[in-house]
Amino acid sequence: MRVIIAGCGRVGSSLAARLATEDHDVRLVDLDADSCRRLPANFAGQFHQGNGFSRTVLAAAGIEHADAFVAVTSGDNSNIVSARTAKETYRVPVVLARIYDPRRADIYRELGIPTIASIRWTVNQIHQMLLHRHLTPELAFGNGETVLVRSQIPAYLVGRRLSEFDVDGEIRVVEVTRGGRSLVPSHGTSAEPGDLLTFSVAATALNRLRDFLDKELGT
Repeated sequence: MRVIIAGCGRVGSSLAARLATEDHDVRLVDLDADSCRRLPANFAGQFHQGNGFSRTVLAAAGIEHADAFVAVTSGDNSNIVSARTAKETYRVPVVLARIYDPRRADIYRELGIPTIASIRWTVNQIHQMLLHRHLTPELAFGNGETVLVRSQIPAYLVGRRLSEFDVDGEIRVVEVTRGGRSLVPSHGTSAEPGDLLTFSVAATALNRLRDFLDKELGT
């Protein structure tokens, strides 16, 4: 997976180092050339000096072939501009943005960009969100212990009751979007072709949900 990270501070450099050790293709962008000193000496990724929303810099970092973009600079304005550029101009499949002012969360949400609170979230949570690529994070609660994620219904699940997907205390189907309309499933609601499911998931159970869907999807 190619990941471009805008911001080489403590979060950006730590995330980049972790992803690089997992053999992901990591490209870092930061306005401060000296920020690359935070990276380990054996860092296998690339570092590009410049703004995270500069098309010239992003092109040099290979954004046209990026699978994910993470904006974790020290400023909300820079993060939202760079995240919007990645999402709207380059159509990067997964875009995440760090947020300092929670009052701006609605702006990101309206743009369809999941946010990471600078204090409450850690590199581990960002790492999880990047790797759950077929699940779209919608909202986080508390300190990120519970999240809402969405997934298109795989063909093999059509006809099965949605209550069968629940795991007590970990995973629950809380909403279904069907034919452009939303409904709260009852115990007897069955999956239909084209359903988009919303799961309420304990953050510690994201791997369980991902492994279940990946296994059945044959990936």
